[in-house]
Amino acid sequence: MSAVRSLRKLSRAALLGATPRDSLPDAIEHVAKVHRAHHPRADLRPLRRAYMLAESSHRGQMRKSGEPYITHPLAVTLLLAQLGAETTTLTASLLHDTVEDTAVTLEQVRREFGDQVCYLVDGVTKLEKVDHGSAAEPETFRKMLVATGNDVRVMSIKLADRLHNMRTLGVMRREKQVRIAQVTRDVLIPLAERLGVQALKSELEDLVFAVLHPEEHAQTRELIRERHTRPDPLTAFASRVRRTLREAGITAQVLIRPRHTVSVHRLRLKRGQLGDCDFARLLVLVDEDADCYAVLGELHTCFAPLVSEFKDFIAAPKFNLYQSLHTAIADENGEVAEVLVRTRRMHRVAETGVIALGDPHAAEVADPAEPDGGGAAPPNADGAGERTDPTRPGWLSRLLEWQSHASDPNTFWRELRDELAQDLEITVYCAAPGGAGPAGGALPLPAGATCVDAAYARLGEAAHRCIGARVNGRLVALTTVLRDGDALQLFLEPGHGSPSGPSPEWLEHVRTPAARLAIREWLAAPGRGDADPQESAAATDRDGAPREHAPAAAEPPRGEPRPPHRGARHPEHRPARHTAQDARQNGAHRTAAHREQPVQYGENIPVVPGHPGTPVRLARCCTPVPTDAVTGFPVRGGAVTVHRESCRSVARMASAGRLTLPVRWEQGDVGCRVTLRAEAFGRPHLLADLTEAIAAEGAAVVSADVEPPREQRVRHTYTLQLPDAAGLPALLRAMRQVPGVYDVTRSVRRTAAN
Repeated sequence: MSAVRSLRKLSRAALLGATPRDSLPDAIEHVAKVHRAHHPRADLRPLRRAYMLAESSHRGQMRKSGEPYITHPLAVTLLLAQLGAETTTLTASLLHDTVEDTAVTLEQVRREFGDQVCYLVDGVTKLEKVDHGSAAEPETFRKMLVATGNDVRVMSIKLADRLHNMRTLGVMRREKQVRIAQVTRDVLIPLAERLGVQALKSELEDLVFAVLHPEEHAQTRELIRERHTRPDPLTAFASRVRRTLREAGITAQVLIRPRHTVSVHRLRLKRGQLGDCDFARLLVLVDEDADCYAVLGELHTCFAPLVSEFKDFIAAPKFNLYQSLHTAIADENGEVAEVLVRTRRMHRVAETGVIALGDPHAAEVADPAEPDGGGAAPPNADGAGERTDPTRPGWLSRLLEWQSHASDPNTFWRELRDELAQDLEITVYCAAPGGAGPAGGALPLPAGATCVDAAYARLGEAAHRCIGARVNGRLVALTTVLRDGDALQLFLEPGHGSPSGPSPEWLEHVRTPAARLAIREWLAAPGRGDADPQESAAATDRDGAPREHAPAAAEPPRGEPRPPHRGARHPEHRPARHTAQDARQNGAHRTAAHREQPVQYGENIPVVPGHPGTPVRLARCCTPVPTDAVTGFPVRGGAVTVHRESCRSVARMASAGRLTLPVRWEQGDVGCRVTLRAEAFGRPHLLADLTEAIAAEGAAVVSADVEPPREQRVRHTYTLQLPDAAGLPALLRAMRQVPGVYDVTRSVRRTAAN
């Protein structure tokens, strides 16, 4: 293995002693050669000085394997050089253990190598167990993650450091091997995946697999060895693909890319039995993005594609910068090959992730093939005090946000593992609360996140006031799981007074530590988490005290939700019970619901021209009111039923050949009756507030019906008597402005088709 041979060379060179002052030490010459392959004009002087300081500081220290300790920072630096890291990262890598294990101080590093190198070295320096006890490991990772938030190169060095330690783990006793492998599996491998450093992640997975599952590892390795004893059908497959692309005039490189051990193991668990083509994939590399789709077109034209295997990660990159086209094709013999198509730059980023992006503090992210400057401005040194870092992904920003609220190291450690256990990330588009539409800024979340997670990620503690959500234009429960690309709109109760707060049930559905910690902190406050939430809501109603309502907000467009009243602890806890209690407790004008009221105004009667005295009645399916365009249908007994012309029953009966009669509104008496349906988020006092709004517009409640709540929402249906049909628009506006009501419409009863 080339990596092992390289490390042996480094070990021998490290024992040879000093070198002439102006030349590179033999031990670092190989590192410099690899580095120059990626950065031809890199300044190697910082590497020489860093090696000299590291070698002299670690002199006399030995690793448990018996090698000089300097071989470890050399090996870590070689790993990073092979991945294309720039000079600053390699300089810090050579020094990464000096402050922790030698007499070298951070101030000395800063004085000799500058702020950036000092920051990186400090970021990977472990905290002392003497000072932190059992909290040393979680607090070290917390410190490292915070440093990574300012410069992702900190984590690049840590990942390379862990990989070399895992390679040499065999000298440790079994218990320590298992402990280190578990932390690597739970924390560092997910971090490597999220940073897109697949080259490190794949080998770490295989090394951890060998330690934690030695039997399965041995079985999988035996499968791979057995496969290598037979001819590889992918060789002929690759030749056919090369010929196909060459004939199409597409310049491409076609490679056979073997799966690593864990990948083979996972595929075997998924499929049960592996074919000869399952141990590797074809990798097609091209120069331009457009060439990727040209290759895809040729492959799908000349071979039989498996449509279910196609994925386009170029148009929609993964959260860890990964871009590629995935497909699978079959030849005439039924052999199936999985194919990855990407540009060379995409391949470089797929292998090395954020390392390929270079210095995150540079004004622009340069191509990794370009020479680096080696010493840019220190972290957070832009003019605004905030740097723009394209290498700081959404998951890292989320993690940095919630970790600041996890003061307990054990809570941080547990939540960190839970957060990193999420394999995927999604992006939803979340509108600001109260916005007129669902469009909004991109919000990255872990897969499986709910509307509650989105609320806390977007709003912080203001999410305690969240009482509803709309996803892709449809109202949903707050516990609804979001999918990639969803458009989300959150609705909050008014900002006056104390928020109703989250429900304990939310904890069963949230996926993000930020949401869990915020909810737990709220519920842990005295008097919040002990009582049953339904009893608490009922007690709020039983006090019977009038509440001062927040001023109504400006009316959003028709059909958009309004911020509900602040009185509910959680909207799904029996709002129908609360509204019934309201009607009994809040005065005579609020008792109109649930019983018939005398008609206070004369009806505006429709008449059939030419047929005076004909009995006319309004259809209950569409409840027409004056100014509506109407038509009539004769029914038994000589009466005429009047429908709105837009009523679906009109089209159905007319198509069935039913006789229609013209109808007009009589201009004598005034007043009309109408049925309205109010859709709202359930909360206490909703019925009382609606009937109060209705009464304020001069309408009388003839009857009211409240349906049982469903998914935090409740529907009220009112039959109302208006003094004048012209007042209907104002009534609709007034009802929509009641907190919690998100729509009011004319009621239309569905009629069965003949």
